[in-house]
Amino acid sequence: MDRLANTVRPYAWGSTTAIPALLGEQPTGEPQAELWLGAHPGEPSRVDRGAGPQPLNQVIAAAPAAELGAEAVEKFGPTLPFLLKVLAAELPLSLQVHPSLAQAREGFAAEEAAGVPVEAGHRNYKDANHKPELICALEPFDGLCGFRDPLATAELMEGLAVPGLAPLIDLLRTKPAAQALRETLATVLTTDSSVVAVTVKELADALDRSLATEPDSSWAPAWAGYAYAAKHFPGDAGVLAALLLNFVQLQPGEALYLGAGVPHAYLKGTGVEIMANSDNVLRCGLTPKHIDVPELLKVVIFEAGDPGVQHAVAGEDGEELFQVPIDEFRLSRFALSAGAEHQVAGRTAQILLCTEGSVALTDAAGRRLELAKGQSAYLPATGTATTLTGEGVLFRATVTL
Repeated sequence: MDRLANTVRPYAWGSTTAIPALLGEQPTGEPQAELWLGAHPGEPSRVDRGAGPQPLNQVIAAAPAAELGAEAVEKFGPTLPFLLKVLAAELPLSLQVHPSLAQAREGFAAEEAAGVPVEAGHRNYKDANHKPELICALEPFDGLCGFRDPLATAELMEGLAVPGLAPLIDLLRTKPAAQALRETLATVLTTDSSVVAVTVKELADALDRSLATEPDSSWAPAWAGYAYAAKHFPGDAGVLAALLLNFVQLQPGEALYLGAGVPHAYLKGTGVEIMANSDNVLRCGLTPKHIDVPELLKVVIFEAGDPGVQHAVAGEDGEELFQVPIDEFRLSRFALSAGAEHQVAGRTAQILLCTEGSVALTDAAGRRLELAKGQSAYLPATGTATTLTGEGVLFRATVTL
């Protein structure tokens, strides 16, 4: 067992208080957006086994089978296939979508062959991996996820009485669903920016009026979410694109799984996020960064549906598991009470994060490690179980073998 030393990434959209509160530290006044836990080469956690702090990716690279387990190395390769984060958003993140594994491999190879530098601002594919992800709320968490039924979106837009939305309403009502969503998104992202700016301003005013005059409307939560995006990204076409998506407010303990092709954006809140190791993001808006509309339209899956808010399901020995259709990561949670013991198997590497109270880890040799709120540990593949005791909430990140 190794206590992890982790790094906070200070992106401009981050909260100034949420991560310091989790870590028991005083806020610096600067945004602290993401706490990274894992072996991603961009910001690896560090462990100290007696020779000073060492980056976890280097520790794993020195002995992959011993650290990850032979089964995991055979299935996923000699690296930890996931990255765990605490994400704390005060401002909206970009509206985005992630490619499938096949799309990532093809796109990465094409840009490599074309000689596009990996660090180039217009590069779409930073690596050859997909980036499915799961977010579990630690507090009420606002986001956008997946397309709403086009007819329902047309109803929403019509009720706001914004002249600039009329062409979009017509598309949404007269085309088959998939075609309507594709053409509407393409129209939003290719319309002249001066026209978009006027429509977004009219939309922002209409959302504020609706919230003031109909605060109890069933649309009010969504109006507030779109208004929040419009406030921070005036004139951005992504505000119009956001209207196509389901507004979601997760309550603590609720989660969203975001697979390939699903457009989404986090608006505000703090949560535990886990993802496959990848930096592949194609953006749709709410950002000054590059938007490649043709490539985006190839990656987005134009299907409307429920965003799929989920609760953890009961597993073995008190473990509560969030269900995902992939094997690269597996996120679960333990709510520990005084006097109870739970065990986690040691077939492969795992990361444990305490988000409430305190939890003690005891390995098969009797070694003990205490985790307070905000502290975390890395458990290599030992083949033996680790016992959990204490009073608190512990998230467990690993893989499915």
